[in-house]
Amino acid sequence: MRFAVLGSGSQGNGTLIASADTYVLVDCGFSLRETEKRLLRLGVNPAQLSAILVTHEHADHVHGVGLLSRRYNLPVYLSRGTLRGMRKPIEPAGFLAGGEQLQIGALNIGVIAVAHDAQEPTQYVFSDHEQRRFGLLTDLGSYCERVLDGYRDLDALMIESNHCRDMLARGHYPYFLKQRVGGELGHLNNHQAAFLVSELGWQGLQHLVLAHLSSKNNLPQLARQCFVDTLGCDPDWLQLADQDSGLDWRHIA
Repeated sequence: MRFAVLGSGSQGNGTLIASADTYVLVDCGFSLRETEKRLLRLGVNPAQLSAILVTHEHADHVHGVGLLSRRYNLPVYLSRGTLRGMRKPIEPAGFLAGGEQLQIGALNIGVIAVAHDAQEPTQYVFSDHEQRRFGLLTDLGSYCERVLDGYRDLDALMIESNHCRDMLARGHYPYFLKQRVGGELGHLNNHQAAFLVSELGWQGLQHLVLAHLSSKNNLPQLARQCFVDTLGCDPDWLQLADQDSGLDWRHIA
């Protein structure tokens, strides 16, 4: 199994997971042309995609879903709440709910319900026939034991490290937006994300990728240092997915 990131941040998100000839794209927050360009940069023709999964209805995650799915006749899976919340409805191939499992080709996908300011947001854990496990966990403001249980025993994890608490507090966002971003239905800050990983146990991870970093309320060096301080890991081992270049293919052995 392997994974790559088309881009991660408030201007557009997309994560690609592959096993054998199965390619699943999670979210598509870019225009059709930009999505095609970023997929080709990873060596993937959009026609190779097996399916699109959607986490929630915010524009930076769904902007290109409809166009991409129609252009290449791709099945889309999402929650009923996410479909209700989309400004431009699509015709889904199936609905997902927290606690369910979905099989797409060589990939088994576990669906995890999360706390975010969306209709029915979900995140996903992928496994292949050799039981290698990759967890995708972004866009949540808080977590509970159920979420922790869903993300234990991973081989690789991509987790949101959205903002620095101090930068958000001192920044220029209006009060209501600061409350939204930093609230229980908002986004994980650096300390929350690092502590979550420490609760899961990180020593067995082949890859730990920090994602969805805010361009206004975070800095890569702050996110990285918070994880180093919390976990005691090598700073060079940590990886960051950014908005422009995403992250090239990472293989899970």
